[in-house]
Order: sequence, then C-alpha cells, then structure tokens
Amino acid sequence: MKSHVRVLVIGGGVVGVSTLYHLVKKGWTDVALIERTELTAGSTWHAAGLLPLFNMSYTVGQLHKYSVDLYKRLPAETGQDVSFHVSGNLRLATCKERMDEYQKYCGTANTIGVPFEIISPARVKQLWPLVELGGSADTAAIVGALYHPDDGHIAPADLTMALRKGARSAGAEIYEQTEALGIERAPSGEWKVRTSKADITAEHLVLATGNYARQTGRMIGLNVPAIPVEHQYIVYEESAELKAYRQGGGRELAVLRESDESYYLREERMGWILGPYEKGAPARFADGVPDWFGRNLFPGDLDRLVPHVEAAQRRVPALENCGIKDIVNGPISYTPDGSPLIGPAWGLSNVWLNEGHSFGITAAGGSGWQLAEWIVEGEPGIDMLAVDPRRFGAYTSKRYVVKKNEETYRSVFTIHFPDEERPDARPAKTSPVYDRIDARGAVWGQRYGWERANWFAPPGVERTDRWSFRRSNYFEHVGNEARRMRERVGIIDLTPFTKHEVTGPGAEGWLDSLVANKVPTRIGRMALCHALTFRGGIRSEFTITKIADQHYYVVSAGAAERYDSDYLCKLLPADRSVGLRNITNTRGCFVLAGPNSRAVLAQLTDTPLDNTSFPWLTAQTIEAGLAVDVYALRVNFVGALGWELHFPIEYAHHLFDALFEAGKPHGIGMVGMRAMESLRMEKSYRMWGSDMTPDYTPFEASLDRFVRMKKDSFIGKAALERQLATGVPNRFVTLEVHGVADADPLGNEPLFDRSGRMIGRATSGYYGHCLKKSLAIGYTQSEFQAPGTQLQVQILGERKEATVLRESPYDPDNNDLRA
Repeated sequence: MKSHVRVLVIGGGVVGVSTLYHLVKKGWTDVALIERTELTAGSTWHAAGLLPLFNMSYTVGQLHKYSVDLYKRLPAETGQDVSFHVSGNLRLATCKERMDEYQKYCGTANTIGVPFEIISPARVKQLWPLVELGGSADTAAIVGALYHPDDGHIAPADLTMALRKGARSAGAEIYEQTEALGIERAPSGEWKVRTSKADITAEHLVLATGNYARQTGRMIGLNVPAIPVEHQYIVYEESAELKAYRQGGGRELAVLRESDESYYLREERMGWILGPYEKGAPARFADGVPDWFGRNLFPGDLDRLVPHVEAAQRRVPALENCGIKDIVNGPISYTPDGSPLIGPAWGLSNVWLNEGHSFGITAAGGSGWQLAEWIVEGEPGIDMLAVDPRRFGAYTSKRYVVKKNEETYRSVFTIHFPDEERPDARPAKTSPVYDRIDARGAVWGQRYGWERANWFAPPGVERTDRWSFRRSNYFEHVGNEARRMRERVGIIDLTPFTKHEVTGPGAEGWLDSLVANKVPTRIGRMALCHALTFRGGIRSEFTITKIADQHYYVVSAGAAERYDSDYLCKLLPADRSVGLRNITNTRGCFVLAGPNSRAVLAQLTDTPLDNTSFPWLTAQTIEAGLAVDVYALRVNFVGALGWELHFPIEYAHHLFDALFEAGKPHGIGMVGMRAMESLRMEKSYRMWGSDMTPDYTPFEASLDRFVRMKKDSFIGKAALERQLATGVPNRFVTLEVHGVADADPLGNEPLFDRSGRMIGRATSGYYGHCLKKSLAIGYTQSEFQAPGTQLQVQILGERKEATVLRESPYDPDNNDLRA
C-alpha cells in the first residue's frame, strides 16, 4: 500500500471508481482509492441500474448524456462487459401539464444533443404492446409520451468493474477492506488519512462515500447536506405474457415510467422490476451509518407501495399475474434539491466532493469526468453551478436536510414546473421584516434558504400559486407590480444579497486582480465587476463600492454566499494585507425605485439627492430616518430611478415603516421577485447563474464595457486575449418573441435561424409587462446578433418567430436611471 499519492479517492462505489478512472484518463496516474469493505458495497450493488437521460437541469443533463455515451464504449476499451441494455425509455403522460413538462425538457435536450421523440398513444402501443392505453374511470388515458431511444439499463456491478479495470490498467491503485478512520492536515498542507491498514498522505482528497458522506465530512469539519432515503423496488417472478411476447420475436421493452403514478417498470429475466417513489419513505442514517450496516438492506414495506402497485397493474395488466420474488429496500443518498454535490469543499483547499447521488449510476460517468477536469485543470469544462456543493449554505441543518430529502424523494415524478416552490422545512431564513411583508399579501418562494416574496396578492385574491409552464393566476398581479415601479414607486426586499467587506492596504490591488473591470479608486464610486475563470468564463458578478480609504463593500447574488465567500477566502494574500468579512447577515437591503423614489427618500434624509449631488452609479453613507450608517447605492436591477439602501440590520423595522409612511402620497407598494424578473428582462439585464455562467466570456455576454484589457493582469485575461485574436464565437441577444398566446420563453429554449438550423439558446425569458412583449435573452452565433435579425425559438414544442432587439428595449438610453 502506497504511503503517498497525488489524489486519494475515499469510497468504492461506482461514483468513486469513475472519479479514479477519469483522473488517469487526464494523465494523473499517481492516484489511489480506498474502500472500507469491497467495491459497490454501499448503494451501487442494490441499484436498479437505470440510466434516465431526462433531467430539467442543463448541467445535469450534460453529465447524464456523457455517462450514457461513455458506458456504450467502455466494453471495447476495457474488455469488460457492462450489460448495457439499450432498450430505450418511455415516459407516459396522462395530462396536458405533463406534456408541457416534456416539451419544456425537449428544449434542454435539443441544446445538449440528446435524441428524443414526442410520440402519440398509438406509437406508445406500438413500442410497448403490453401497455393499457387507458381511458376508463380507474385508468387515465395516455395523451402522449416522451421517448428516449438511447436510454436503458445497465448492471451497476459490471459497470464498476469496467471502470476499475480501466483505472488500474493505467496505474491507479485500489485498496479494499481499507477504512478511513481519521483525516488531518499535514504541515505540508497535504491531507493525511489514517486507515485501518496504514496512513496515506495525499495532495488532493476526493470524498465519494455515498451513505457515509456526513460521517466522512465530519472528519474534516464539513456538514455535508447528503442523507440517504429508503428506496424500494419489487422484483417479480417470470411473466407469462412477457415471455410469450419475447419468444414471439418482440424486442426488449423500453423502461416504462408512468410519471403521473410515480413509478418505473422494466424487464428483468422475463419478469419485472417495479420501482415506485412513494410518500412516506423515511430518511435514514442522519447521524451516520451504524457499524452493523454494511452490505445490508432494510425490510421491505409493501404497504407503502400498494397504490403504485395497483396503478402499475392497471397500466400493465400482465403484472397482476406475476408473483413477487423480492422487495429490495436500500438507502440511496439524496440532497435537498435532488442534484448531486460535485466540486470543491468550502473552506478547505484540495478537498473535493462527489456525494449526494440519488441517480448515481446515471451520473457516475459525468461526475467523474468533470471532477477530474476540475482537479487537474483547476476548473471544470462546463458550467457546474447546479451541482456545486457551495450552492448550499450553513442553513442545511440535520433536520432541514431530513425534511427536504424526504420531500425530494417523493417529488421525483412530480411535474417540475418552472415556478414550483416546495413547502417542506419552510420558512427557515427570513428577513427581519418578513411579518410586515407577509401582512401585505406576499406569496412566498425560497432561494438559498431565504424566504422571498415572489408576488403580492391584493385583498380578496387567494394567496397561492397555480404552478404552470404557461401564464398563470399571478400574471395580472405581477404586471401591476411592475407598472407600479415604472410609474410610481416600489420596494423590493433584497436583504438576502451576499455582502462582503474588504479592507486593508492591499484591498484595492487584490480586488483589481480578481475582476475584469477597474475597481473604483475614489470614495463613493462603484463598479460592476466580473470575476472570471482561467478560461475566461464568467464566474461571479460583484458590485464593488469604495466606502472609504482601504474599505470596499462587495455585493453579489444572494444564492452565491458560500460560493463567492469561499472563492474570495481561498484567494486572500498570505501577507495579511487584505481583510475579508462576510457581513451578509448584519446588513439588510431595500430597493427603493421608481420615478417617485427621490421624493420618498428625501423625506427621510438631509443628504441632497439631486443628480449633481448624487449622480447615477455613485454611493454615499447617509442617515435615513433614525437609521445611521446606511449605504445608499444609486443603482438597481430594475432599470428605474432609485437606490439600494444597505442598512445595519437592527434598523430594518424602522426603515421599512418610515419608507412606507413617506411613500403613501406617492403610491408606494411592495414589488416581488417575479415583477423584478419582468423588469430586468426589459432592460436586458443578465442574471448571474443563468445568463452569466462559466460557459460564456464577458465578450460573448456583450459586456465588453465592463472589461479593461489594458489592466496589467487579472484572472482570465489571457483567455480573453486568445478569444479576441480568434474571434468571439457567440453573442448575447435580446429577442421579442411573436405570436405568444399564453406560454412565454423561460430559459433553455433552443434558437434557430430561418432555415431551421440551431444557432443558440435562450438562457432566460419572461413577459415584459411594461413593454407588452414576450421577451427572451440568450446567446446566438455571432453573425445573428444584429438588431432586426429574424430567428425562431421553440416554446413547448412550437416554433415561434422572434426578432433580435436593440439591447435594453425599455429606455435604451437609461433616461429613467439618470432622472
């Protein structure tokens, strides 16, 4: 057993072995894996082996596609069969909303190159002769289906062994019966792992421990938000009907998923495997896996499964004639949002997570691919924000994760509406004025644990969302809020903003080295700045304000708190010339905006607010009412005259009440996040995480004005120089979509030229209530960026005509902002 390696992977499931395999593929062969018992002993051995390509996430979809493609070529590469049955996958729909979901997914599938078909009930019957099309009182009629011809199922153990063979043949070491007992930081900065056999030191540490994620994380002080949930599937005896069908020349049936009844069904040795996702499945091992639980299962609980069994029997009558051979009930790791944790651990250098895989067989190849890329190259090859472990924060307590994971499990087959807001473990984090906002009719959503008002129900209107892929019950009310901010004055509570204080003699130079724009040098100046990856993609967006000498206030997206804080902390200079403090929870933020905002704020402050005294894109520290030390930033995300008021959190109640009292004569009111979405679309404002990602450079995002190429150096500059030399391949565009009746673009829609060739993708979309236009923003190949260019966008299966607009179609000269 080696005493030192470059990378040590802990965990011998398919995810860990895939990571090892991909590291050697990247040329790092001084790598090893340790497994406490034997390979596949965690959840891999009892997994059903399904390979669903369906996923609404642009990132996860790419990972799954890579996996399926990899698994098809592994046998030829390694000489090890993986028992991949490319039987296809058939997802049934029994309602219009489900078909909308499938059509929305098809936009994502188009943009990442996943083959699919939307098919009719007749085609369903042709592909699956044993299915009952329904239409009776107890069996809903199939109205259509989504068919993936490249999907299927695989033998998880065989797959793991093929990856093992590929890794070992290139020099990787695998040590079974070797348990990690403790981890500590060596004086060299490397990681020393004490095992049941011997100590081993590694430069990089990868945790791929599945059900043991929380225990392994605790060894190095991490609270990993991954806890297993029981998943059961039923193994049936031989089916006479299936056997007759196959002996009659029928091909293997596609994996069948009746999403509206929450189960999957596939062939298994002339019988069936039926896997429901039922209500009431409990989270297990929240405090860690007990010593006695090794390659074990839980007792089956058939009572929980009965509704799904009965539904499956109605849909596939052949099931009624089959006996049950076994019920497999094992732990499967989950996270609060159902996506895995792939990427760097927060607060620790050279520690990487590949945990929380609820669909680990499908994701193993892709997760190993990108994590190896990240470790070796310093960053991944695709945008990984949707699976980055730092998308969660310190709010993920044990009880929070238990509740959310159980909710996520039972929601696997629910319709994933774009405006869906799941209710469990809420409210958790709230602004100090939560009760005041709630009293004004807030309909709440959640982001990064924070409660946020999505819209406001007027008196007499039900405070509820009717989730949809189309315009819904809140459409009119969101429009009224947007017009209030354009025509009068509104308040948005953006207390969840991430806020950092950067101080010290080295503050300016350090910040300037991190971002493409020039950091402000004069007190009261601010700049919109972008931190880039080494490949030039957009990693983060910061509003940087100089508050005083050697004192900067840095604001970024609320959902980026741990993501940005970890990034900044890891890049701090060693000479202690820079101080960094996360003050997110010590300052609140109200956006006061609209043409009457100056008149409202003037009643609370003696600070002159005219354009000469307080120009656009400047900041001052003011008193507002009784509140002191208020950072007033003349900037906002809605494109109106106004200020962001960043105040000491203890003044939240007073300042909120004072603003509303002063605003009464001016028509003040609350504005929610959905109205903000409409307003920012009208201004072509890019949203971090959707429109600005590492997939695109600031030149592609048409943010050239925020890049100072004459600066000496900043992260990503060399990549931008190369792109300018070779040509910028894509450009950001704003589109008006024509002929929309009730379904606006929402993001991840493919864009086509007039000949039908796909030339880009929309990254966001919404209805612009003040412009009265259906809008999309996104990226096209550069030759299609000119205003007036005619394109097409696919929305829920329909091609709509679209016209490229001038950027910022509302108030393109920013007269409102400068008012």
